[in-house]
Order: sequence, then C-alpha cells, then structure tokens
Amino acid sequence: MEKQLAGPVITGALVAMGVAFGGAAVGKGLVDARTGDRTVTVRGLSEKEAKADLALLPLRFARAGDSLSEVQGQVEGDLATVRRFLAAEGFSASEVDLGRLQVVDQYAREYQPSGRVGARYQVSQSVIVRTRNVDRVQVTTRHLNELVRQGVVLQDYRGPAYLFTRLNEVRPGMIGEATASARSGAEQFARDSHSQLGGISQATQGSFEILGRDEVALGSDGGDEPSQVFKKLRVVTTVTYRLR
Repeated sequence: MEKQLAGPVITGALVAMGVAFGGAAVGKGLVDARTGDRTVTVRGLSEKEAKADLALLPLRFARAGDSLSEVQGQVEGDLATVRRFLAAEGFSASEVDLGRLQVVDQYAREYQPSGRVGARYQVSQSVIVRTRNVDRVQVTTRHLNELVRQGVVLQDYRGPAYLFTRLNEVRPGMIGEATASARSGAEQFARDSHSQLGGISQATQGSFEILGRDEVALGSDGGDEPSQVFKKLRVVTTVTYRLR
C-alpha cells in the first residue's frame, strides 16, 4: 500500500515544485518589467524677451457729403496730406501701401433709416504703413495730432501693431534651454527617489507663445500682445525619462 502511494506522492511533489519555480520565475519577470518601465515625466520652460521687428500702422480717414465728386475730391486731398505727413516722418514710398477705398450711398441701402439722413455719401480711404523701423512708428504715433490739425478725420484708429517675425531664428536655442530645464528637474527627481536617470523615452515640444511683455503684469492697462513693442517668447517641452 505504501509503495502504491509513493509514486503519486513523488509525482505530486515534483509538480508542486515545478509550479512554485514557475511562479517564482513569472514573479521575477513582472518585477523586472516594472523596473524597466519606471519613468518620470517632467516639463522644461524657456522664456526670452524680444523686441518686435515689424510694425504696421493703419490709418483710415473719411469724408461725407451730398455730392459724390466733391466728397471724393476731399478724400483725395486728405490722401495727399497723409502721404506728405508720412514722408516728413521719414517713411519711404515703398513702406506706404494704399488700402481699401469704401463708398457708401445712404439712399442705396436696403434698409434706410426713417427720416432724412445727414449726408448721402460717405467715402473712406485707408493707408497702411509697413516697416521694419519700429522706433519710427512709435514716434509717428505721437505726432498724429498734426494730421487732425490739417483737417484729416481719422476713423477707428486703434494704434499700430508690432509683430515679432524672427521666431525661427530663436527656436533652436529656446528648445535646447527648455530641454535642459526638463533634464535638470528629472535629475533632481532621480536623486530624491534614489534612482539613476536613463535615456529619453518620449519628448513633446509644446507650441511657442508670443505674449506682450507687460500683458500679464498690467492686464488690460498694458494692452494686448500686438500693441506692445516688447514681447515675451515662451516654449514648454514635456520629456519622459527612464529611471534605472
């Protein structure tokens, strides 16, 4: 009877040992996999102050009256005055573009106001200064009252727009700074967790932002980004490093 039981007992013990060994191997495999998948994700920031390198100064002026030819003649006179003014401010003819001419006939409108309108025709003309000389535009905006004194009626004046167009020149350096910032944060995390920093597992470059330098500090009083000569460039990179 004991001999009959010996075979199954030994066989069962061997099976149990095999299962235990296999379970231990699987467990070790899971530990190794989890250790290999340990990562840290950090963000790196780079900010840079820059000055606008392109300025746009739109000027729109208008006249109104009951004689179209007379009103149009007045607008042409205003256009000549504006051109002389801009030339005196130091802008070349190539920096001054003629914009849209708009003519409105109050009597031709589909929905006419009740009663008599003040003037039948309204004629407006726009001129756009486009220049790399940002400083000159800043000075010119302080002299626009001279146009008013000469009888030019400016409409919807919102000031110049200042643009930064050299983003491709500063992009590589800023990405490098943001990546270095991210690595510094990852190294600190690795030290705190008693780990060693490995290679990059994944990296994402965020979009570049161009903000007004004083936009955040001054709020609406500082104006929006296009109205500010000095800009704040910003990029954030997200990098995932392996930990050993």
